[in-house]
Amino acid sequence: MHGPLSTPVKTPASDGEAQRWSASDFAKNGRFIQDMAGPIFALLAAKPGERVLDLGCGDGTLTAEIEATGADVLGLDNSPELLAVARMKGLSVKQADAHALDYVQEFDAVFSNAALHWMHAPELVVEGVARALRPGGRFVGELGGHGNIAAVATALRAVEMARGGTPEQAVPWYFPTMEEFEALLSSHGFAVRELVVVPRSTPLKADMQGWLRTFCRFFFDRFEEPERSAVLDDVLTLLRPSLCDSQGLWTVNHIRLRFSAERSPD
Repeated sequence: MHGPLSTPVKTPASDGEAQRWSASDFAKNGRFIQDMAGPIFALLAAKPGERVLDLGCGDGTLTAEIEATGADVLGLDNSPELLAVARMKGLSVKQADAHALDYVQEFDAVFSNAALHWMHAPELVVEGVARALRPGGRFVGELGGHGNIAAVATALRAVEMARGGTPEQAVPWYFPTMEEFEALLSSHGFAVRELVVVPRSTPLKADMQGWLRTFCRFFFDRFEEPERSAVLDDVLTLLRPSLCDSQGLWTVNHIRLRFSAERSPD
């Protein structure tokens, strides 16, 4: 589609633009996200009757678990494909841009799992979350931290540069350090109750190609075939020595920030 990659990359959540996801690919290659969410779900500790916002709810897997606690939960996401699956589960969900939340003191808790790092202006997101929470409400979740999927990010940047682009165009993610994220929360009136770095080496049940097509679709969709396949091969070639073992099994190295913060009581 593009020769030299001189066109700025739109991040999946930028400027209110809907994220493009394949619901079937996400179900196949992204289930580990929900499978490993137990500690964050326990940190949320949703109670019957509470009003909870699931920010970046995806296909609603965790939204349904929150609802099962008896909480009144609303799921927000910017992907119509994933939201369609959530609606088929009978969940209350809405397509919205997380950078422009328009709720005012409506929720007892905001929950977010593996979504905040897709949002290009986190200060706007955290500001909107603080506004949406009732006094004393809690913000609980997990996002990618500094160094998350470092090998993947480096490979994408290298392939970008080899085709005439710049490294900044290759990746859209926000992966803050613990200190950076704590400062962001604090600047919007949150008292941080828990903030930990969670290194997590994740063996893939499917192949790396499927993972890349699911989570790096923003990168590969800029190319038409056969160039797209060639770009994918280049990325896999760079990743194989670091992430694929002698048996052909792939692993992705995640570094997560898990947090719980409380909005000021006013």
